[in-house]
Amino acid sequence: MIAKTMQITTAARSHIQRQALIAAACGIVVMAFGFLISPEHFFRAYLVAFNFWLGIALGCLALLMLQHLTGGAWGMLLRRILEAASRTMLLLFVLSTPLAAGLSQLYVWTHSDVVAQEPELLHKSQYLNTPGFLARAAGYFVVWMAISYLLNRWSAAQDRAGSADVADAQRFRILSAAGLGLYGLTITFASIDWVMSLEPLWYSTIFPPLFAVGQALSGIAFAVLVLKLLSDSAPLAELMEPSRWRDLGNLLLTFVMVWAYLSFSQFLLIWSENLPEEIPWYLYRIRGGWQWIALALVALEFAIPFCLLLSRDVKENPRRIFAVALLVLGMRAVDLFWWVEASFPGSMLFYWLLDLAAIVGMGGIWIWYFVYQLKRQPLLPLGDPYLSEYLPELSPGETAHG
Repeated sequence: MIAKTMQITTAARSHIQRQALIAAACGIVVMAFGFLISPEHFFRAYLVAFNFWLGIALGCLALLMLQHLTGGAWGMLLRRILEAASRTMLLLFVLSTPLAAGLSQLYVWTHSDVVAQEPELLHKSQYLNTPGFLARAAGYFVVWMAISYLLNRWSAAQDRAGSADVADAQRFRILSAAGLGLYGLTITFASIDWVMSLEPLWYSTIFPPLFAVGQALSGIAFAVLVLKLLSDSAPLAELMEPSRWRDLGNLLLTFVMVWAYLSFSQFLLIWSENLPEEIPWYLYRIRGGWQWIALALVALEFAIPFCLLLSRDVKENPRRIFAVALLVLGMRAVDLFWWVEASFPGSMLFYWLLDLAAIVGMGGIWIWYFVYQLKRQPLLPLGDPYLSEYLPELSPGETAHG
C-alpha cells in the first residue's frame, strides 16, 4: 500500500508529460526553421542544449554516487529523483547523435586545410580528429550508462527484497567510489572535446573541474525543484520539515560557492598571465555585448543566490528555495550559452531565439522521459537499510512494502 502512495499520481504524470511534449513540439518546429536558415547556428544551439540537459543528468548521477558514499537524509529524499535523472542517459546518447553530422560546423579542427596551415593544430590533430572524437564520446556514454545501470538495478533489487541488509550497501559504496573517479576522468576529456576544442588553441587546466562542478550545480538545483513539486504529496509532506529544506539549501549554496571559486580562479590566472594563447578566450566574452552576459552570470549565478542562501529564512522556506534553485538552473543555461556561442561571431538575437528553442525542444523530450522513469519506483528508497535511521519519522510499517 505504501509503495502506491509514494508514487506520482497518474493524472499529474500525464499532465506534466503532455505539457512537456507540447513544449518539445514547439521547440522542434523553431529548430527546424533555424536549421533551414542557418545550419551552423542550429548546431551551436543544439550543442548548448545538449550540454545543459546532459549536465543535469550527469550532475544527478554524481550526486547519487556522492550520497552512497556519505549518507544523510538529503540523499534519501533526493535518491529517486537522482536515479530517475541518471536513467535518461540512453536517451541523451540518442540525442547526441545529430552532433556527429554537425562537427564540421562546430569545430575548426575538422577542416584539414585549416589544420595544415596551423602547426599547433597539426600537432593536436593526433587527439582532435573526427574518429577519435566519436569513439571517445561513445566511450563516455558506455561508462556513464554502466554506472547508472548498476546503481539503479541494485536499488530496485533492494526494494523488491524488502530487506535491510547493511552489508549489502557496501557494494554501492565501492561502485560509487570507483564511479566518481571514472566520472572525473571522462568528464575531463568530454569538456575538452565538446566545449574547449571549439577554440582549439585555447586551454585551461581549471576548465574541466569547472565544467564538472557546473554539472553538479545543475543537478542539485534540478533535484531541489522536483522535490518541491513533489513535497505536497504523502509521505514527503510529513518529511519535508524546515531543517530538511535548510540542509538542501546549504548543499545548493556549497556548489554555488565552488562554481564561483573555480570561475574566478580561472579568470584571475588567465587575466594576470595575459598570455596570447589564453587571454583571447576572455576578450571575446567581455566585448561586443557579451560583457553584459558575463555580469549577469556574476550577479545571478553567484552574488544573488549566495546572499539569499545565507539566510536561514530563505533556506527553510520551500517556495523561496524553489525560486533560488530555478534562478541557478536558468543561469546554468546562460553560462553554457556564454561558453559556446561567444566562440563564434554573429547576431546575438538570433542566438538567443534558437538556443532557447533548442533548450525547450530537447528539454521537453528529456522531461517527458524523466517523468516516465520517476514513476517506475516509489518516491523513497524503501529497501535501503539506513532509511529509518535518516528518516525516523517513518514508522516500521511505512518502510516495508504493503
